[in-house]
Parts: sequence; structure tokens; C-alpha cells
Amino acid sequence: MREIISIHIGQAGVQTGNACWELFCLEHGISPDGTMEVESTDTSFQTFFNESGRGKYVPRTIMVDLEPTVIDEVRSGAYSKLYHPDGLITGKEDAANNYARGHYTVGRDLLDTTLNRIRRIADQCDGLQGFLLFHSVGGGTGSGFASLLLENLSQDYAKKSKLDFCIYPSPQVSTSVVEPYNSVLSTHALLEHTDVAFMLDNEAIYNICKRNLNIPRPSYNHLNRVIAQIVSSLTSSLRFEGSLNVDMNEFQTNLVPYPRIHFLTCSYAPLISTEKARRERLSVAEITKAAFEKENMLCACDPRQGKYMATCLMYRGDVVSKDVTDAVGQVKQNPAVQFVDWSPTGFKCGINQHKPTVVGTDFAQTDRSVCMLANTTAISEVFSRIDKKFDLMFSKRAFVHWYVGEGMEEGEFIEAREDLAALEKDYYELGSDGQGEEEFSDEVY
Repeated sequence: MREIISIHIGQAGVQTGNACWELFCLEHGISPDGTMEVESTDTSFQTFFNESGRGKYVPRTIMVDLEPTVIDEVRSGAYSKLYHPDGLITGKEDAANNYARGHYTVGRDLLDTTLNRIRRIADQCDGLQGFLLFHSVGGGTGSGFASLLLENLSQDYAKKSKLDFCIYPSPQVSTSVVEPYNSVLSTHALLEHTDVAFMLDNEAIYNICKRNLNIPRPSYNHLNRVIAQIVSSLTSSLRFEGSLNVDMNEFQTNLVPYPRIHFLTCSYAPLISTEKARRERLSVAEITKAAFEKENMLCACDPRQGKYMATCLMYRGDVVSKDVTDAVGQVKQNPAVQFVDWSPTGFKCGINQHKPTVVGTDFAQTDRSVCMLANTTAISEVFSRIDKKFDLMFSKRAFVHWYVGEGMEEGEFIEAREDLAALEKDYYELGSDGQGEEEFSDEVY
């Protein structure tokens, strides 16, 4: 078996995790108490679920938060009987939007408990493929504790894939004042210790919910269900039979041209309401074209301002390979989709016969869907936006005393900021028409 362990960190990670497990249970016919309604001969769902001695299916997951309120909701919610009690780990004291508290002081106390739990779950796996991590980079736990955990995971499980779903600060909507600090410090760790990072953005997903799903006031619940569809599409080939399967390691091989250039944008189509779905054709060509549109990106960056280095298209449902080939051919003719001149093929495709499942009534149940992952130079827009806000605050050393008081040094801020400046420069060089390939030898890294 190719098992995957999911780790949900902080409020954003845990709430996203709730939506993901709700969807996985629906897809595999597992009820909220962990029993399977109709016994299945196909055991590939055991990628995500572990069978207990009493025939119940327990998610291979760990939820960690430094304060108890969010995980208490899970403990008392509809799916409370699904999770293993030891996998819900809480502290007493919050990280208070402070990277240093999550990384150095409060977070350290929970590190051993979390690593022991991960080790116990890993020991039960026959062939552990890797980890999926969910967190935001703007909060204290999501940035500080996630960085600390990733550092330890990359030591203990160096050869295993680490795929990271990170929620980045939005351009306009902000949930905390010190988001730029936490984001820059956290990205510094993501650069080192993750293999692939999928960038998500609340504002972009809000707009998708309003525009495509006609939800006038989207809640976090709606946003998380959109993210759950992406995660489900990524892992569908591990859990269901397909004519063209994509392994977890294949994402890295096909989407990451250089070790540091591993930040990807995602999009999903069709994300439409039931009202609209009745009046649309939703052919393979149409949903493929929609996946490349700026409006459907789950991260606030404009792919037309950059060049694609590699893309991965994961199709589900009623899709045949000839339709996919034709659709990709049409995308290549599209002048808005530009590839760097050193990437001649640029497309990786996966086809899975299992139709997409939807939770709730906001999404339309469709026969086919596509999830696109793209490595594009336009993602540097996200980093330059955060760097600009970081520079404004750090030039006055505003709020820095809170971090220094928890045991950090000012030098760490400067080092992390320089690392991101280097990353922006890397993206710029990759996008500037083949100039600078000479610099990108292995010695740089």
C-alpha cells in the first residue's frame, strides 16, 4: 500500500482538514463513526484510512493546535467518533499570531508528543509515501509550529515526499497585523524543508465562491470545501483505479525544475452552482480552458503576467485520453498561455475514472472535472507583495520586540528576507527567455 499521513496544523489547517475528511468519507462510503456502509473489494482507500481490530476505518491523520477551542469542536462535532483521540493534540496556550511563540517557546512543548504520534502512525504503514501538511503561513501556530515540525520531519523522514498546502495572506483581506513577518519567516522554512508547496489564498477562493457558486457571503466552510476538492483530485489516483495514474512522487519529478522553485498555483474546474450546471456543456475542452483562466486560480496571481514552466492536469470522471490530447493541443494554441522556451512539453496528465463527489448543495455534481497544478513565474507576485509589506514594517522595526522577547534574533528576520529576495530573483531569471540558464547549475543550490 502507498500510505499518506495528513498533518493539520493550527486553526486553518484543522478546519481545512475537517472539510477534507468529510469529503473522503463520502467518496469511500465511510460513515461518520468509521464503519463502512457497503463492504468494498477495492482496498486502495487504505491510503488514507487505517483499519482497526473492530473493523472501523480510522483516518491516518494528526491535528495539532496550540490552543484547544478549534480541536474541541472536532472532538464534539459530527465526525468526533471517526478520529483517533491521540491524533487530536492541543496545548493550553495560544501562539497569539506570533511565529516565535509557535517555533521557540509554546510550540516546543508539543513537538515531542506530535513526533511520537507521527512515528506510531508511520510504523503501522507498509509503504509510507509521504506527508500532506495543511496550515496557514499568517498565523502563529501555522507558521511557527509548522516550520518547527517540518524541520524535524525532514531529518526523520528525509526520503519521504512532503506536500504542503499553505494558505498565504490575501492582497486586501487581512486577519492579523503581523502576517507579513510570519509569512516571510515561514516561507524561509518551506523553501528548505518541503518538496512541493501549493499556494492557496482566501481572497481568491472568496471570489470564486461569489462569482461561480453564487454564494453572496461565503464562510470558511465554503472555502474549505473548495480546497478539499483540490486535495481529493490530487490523491484520487492513489485511492481509485484510473487509466493514467499519477503517483505522489510524480508531482515533484514533473513540476519542480529546481529544488527551490517548488511553489505551485492550483485551479479547479468546473466549480459552478447547480443552477448553472444544467445549462452548460462542460466538455473536456471547456473545463481545460477554464482551468487556465485567471478567475479560477486559487491564489491571487495573474498567470498571464508570467510564463509556465510545467503544468499537471488531473482529470476525473467521464474522460478519455483522446479528448485530453485534443484539449491540451487547444491550450498550447492559446496565446495567453505562454511557456518558458526551455520547457518544450510542459504538460503532465492524469486520468481517473472515479467521478468527483461533492459535499452540500452549493456545488453542482458533475460527470467530469479537472484540477490543474502549475509552476509559473507569476507566483513571484505573491512573494513580492508580502516582501513589500514586510519591508514597510521592518524598516521601523514595528512589532519586532514581541518576537525578540520570545527568543528570536533580529538576524533571523534579515536572513529570511534575503532568502525571499533571492527566490524572487530566481523566478525573474527563469522567466526572462532562456537567459541565465548557466547560473542554474547544481552548485547554486
